[in-house]
Amino acid sequence: MSGHSKWSKVKHQKATTDAVKSRAFTKASRAITVSVREGGGIADPDKNFRLRLAVEQAKAVNMPKDTIERAIEKGAGSGAAAFENLLYEGYGLGGVAYLVEAATDNHQRTASEVKHVFDHAGGVLATPGAVSYQFKRSGVVLVSKELRTFDMIFEAALSAGADDVIEVDDVFEVYTKAAQLSNVKQQLESKGISIEHTGFIMKADITVKPDPGIRQKNELLVEALESLDDVQNVYTTME
Repeated sequence: MSGHSKWSKVKHQKATTDAVKSRAFTKASRAITVSVREGGGIADPDKNFRLRLAVEQAKAVNMPKDTIERAIEKGAGSGAAAFENLLYEGYGLGGVAYLVEAATDNHQRTASEVKHVFDHAGGVLATPGAVSYQFKRSGVVLVSKELRTFDMIFEAALSAGADDVIEVDDVFEVYTKAAQLSNVKQQLESKGISIEHTGFIMKADITVKPDPGIRQKNELLVEALESLDDVQNVYTTME
């Protein structure tokens, strides 16, 4: 009996892992497809920076090469028009503002799912423009701390055209203007600096610091939104 229970647990863990992997592949595939379409149909990562980032992120979740190539081909073909990026705005508990980026082929389905998650968590889906003014589109480069001090990264980043550097956990977050992201990334790499991730984000201008109980509820709301297949990214004003 104990063996059966153990096997059931293993099967459950495998199912959970497979589900997470499938969701990651779905999000990465859509990001690639939309990147090609919004890049004017350019399917060469060397000539489409956003596509290059999407491919890098797909490789980071171990997406197979042939799956990446199919997503690129879909972006360059007629199927690309079915997917587009949408931005949802809302509020969680404690006045925390939310921006939710989605890549979808069905507006009604995605809007309904996002609204349901907000409603279930005690939040509210807001009208366009109600929240977005609190954020600005920025580039971010995550730099490994290995053999690097804050002063070293700060000097290198600012000389490369970055706006700010923040030290968190085991990485340095280098923030740039969106248009400068590619140049900053290249200059840091040319100096032998190890980069763990590069991407575009919506950075909050002003953050709020909710108490622990409210923070936990907002973190659960973020997780619930991120679990939706159509949702690509979730940004909040929570510190």
